[in-house]
Amino acid sequence: MKLVRIILVLFMSVLMFSCNLGGSTGDLKADIDDDNVITSDNFTYSIDTIADNLQNPWGLTFLPNNDLFVTERSGEIRIIRDNQLLDQKITGVPEVYAKGQGGLFEIKLHPDYESNGWLYISYAAIGEGGGNTAIMRARLDGFNLVDKEVIFQALPFRTDGRHFGGHMEFNDEGYLFLSVGERGNRINAQTLSNQSGKIIRLRDDGSIPTDNPFINDNNASPEIFTYGNRNPQGMVIHPATGEIWTHEHGPMGGDEINIIKAGNNYGWPEVTYGKNYDGTTITDVTTREDVAPPLHYWIPSIAPCGMEFVTSDRYPAWNGNLLVGSLKFRYVARIELDGEMVISEEKIIENLGRIRSIAQGPDGLIYVSMESPGMVVRLMPEMK
Repeated sequence: MKLVRIILVLFMSVLMFSCNLGGSTGDLKADIDDDNVITSDNFTYSIDTIADNLQNPWGLTFLPNNDLFVTERSGEIRIIRDNQLLDQKITGVPEVYAKGQGGLFEIKLHPDYESNGWLYISYAAIGEGGGNTAIMRARLDGFNLVDKEVIFQALPFRTDGRHFGGHMEFNDEGYLFLSVGERGNRINAQTLSNQSGKIIRLRDDGSIPTDNPFINDNNASPEIFTYGNRNPQGMVIHPATGEIWTHEHGPMGGDEINIIKAGNNYGWPEVTYGKNYDGTTITDVTTREDVAPPLHYWIPSIAPCGMEFVTSDRYPAWNGNLLVGSLKFRYVARIELDGEMVISEEKIIENLGRIRSIAQGPDGLIYVSMESPGMVVRLMPEMK
């Protein structure tokens, strides 16, 4: 009888562990098996999977009703509602250039979304000669996008499948920022006559602010806010300063975190800590007087993707930390800061998948999307 009871306990423990890893958990106080509890440097948490049958989930956006929109690279918008992935998808999504690193990137809500209903969608648009990054704004009518307007299109179109950027933020003044990669052509980053390899700044209707730094330069695209950017795939507002922070891919080494300031040149490809993928030198110059230095850089490259500041009281020991995903090494970097100085870096959520997006939800929890396998997880503070 004693042996039967031991076997039954073991069976129930395995069953609970399997459910917690692979299924949805609506109750935040659900029991957590010890094998799924992770102790970091100063905090204990578990990983709860809320959707695990996705392909390439690239963007995470919460709506005021707590629905979680998930963009799929292929051009689909999926909905997670009450911790369940719905079968019904959003219709009316723009056709995307789903080649290489191109596809449907992310969605941002207008700062006054609850009054005007505007969603902003970044994606690789199809054009004559290939694809490049664009923004469409639209409203929701049930599960359908309506009132659709393309408010920005980066040029030039290229058949190359590399370096689209595609990340957006509204700042405290209501301006819309977008990262655009140099589309695999290094010259673009230092060429002011096109928008590739840049951070651009727009008004919410796509018009151009009159104080953009190059608006009076007849040889420059007026949307440009910064240049010398290779492929920024992370963008976030600093919760205290309101400044735009980005990270971007270097080549082999030289991934960077930057603070975006009007008119800055961030150097690519003339100033970099990275090398060519075959190990040859791009440049020996790592600093230059007219180039804004990175706040932080990685050697070797981690292939950064996804970015979020922790402001939630659900993770008190992490308050003010910066989270950055790694595509290459399949982890989230938790970065402790002292102002604009990196104090320490810890790997969390290791070896689950290629990190694509990180978002703090209205419940204060951190949500992470990843591919290979395609799933969305959240970090649960350990409450045993």
